[in-house]
Amino acid sequence: MTFEWGKKTYVMGVVNCTPDSFSGDGVVSTDAAIAQGMQMEKDGADILDVGGESTRPGSALVGLEEELARVIPVVEGLAKKVGIPISIDTYKAEVARRALQAGASIVNDVWGGRMEPELLSVAADTQSHLVLMHNRSQPKAVAQEERLGGRYVGTEYEDLIGDIQKELQERIDAALERGVRKEKIIVDPGIGFGKTVEQNLELVARLGALKELGYPILAGPSRKSFVGYTLDLPPEDRLEGTAAAVALCIRGGADIVRVHDVRAIDRVRRLADAVVRR
Repeated sequence: MTFEWGKKTYVMGVVNCTPDSFSGDGVVSTDAAIAQGMQMEKDGADILDVGGESTRPGSALVGLEEELARVIPVVEGLAKKVGIPISIDTYKAEVARRALQAGASIVNDVWGGRMEPELLSVAADTQSHLVLMHNRSQPKAVAQEERLGGRYVGTEYEDLIGDIQKELQERIDAALERGVRKEKIIVDPGIGFGKTVEQNLELVARLGALKELGYPILAGPSRKSFVGYTLDLPPEDRLEGTAAAVALCIRGGADIVRVHDVRAIDRVRRLADAVVRR
């Protein structure tokens, strides 16, 4: 797919093939995940993001074989049934390789190639789009609250936006050195990843500063803890807060918004685009 950056905001629907998703929407049945993705396409999704390992604060790691078993049948099934691009949400090079062979065309790495640098070569060799995310997550910095879930505390930045720009540029440079083409790179500032509630609010407010990097921006505020802790609401009640955050991210220059509630957010996207992209 050729993206026309600047003409519209793309909606990326989240297909969680996990039993422990923070958002409460994870599915463990291949058929159910495929059906979920098909419905998201009908609801207005432009991209489907398939993931097999939870990234919620404090989540357990998943082994390679388990992750492959969760996601590859879903990617294969969706590739036969939908007409929109499929993204694989993984930091493992082998999962990315197998998913791309199965029909995915985008690699979405929450660690930006830091965990397994070989993933960058996989993206380069296949000429796939690559999402590089900023991430300072550390398990010891997580505070858990039963109703609202986990959030990061005590994460320090000298200059929040400046530090994110610098660290994203480092990941961009690493990808380019591995042969990833500039036009294939998308950056994600990592809303919710290694950032406190206040830092996430600041990031949403100042998202537009990241345009200086010169790459399309993916923003993922959907049901995140900063929404929940700001509104005092659990994940299942964060739709309105997510909608507000998405609209603000679009105002700030987001090119893709990654969300769980595609039908509602598609409407938010269309209205926000009508204002922002006139």
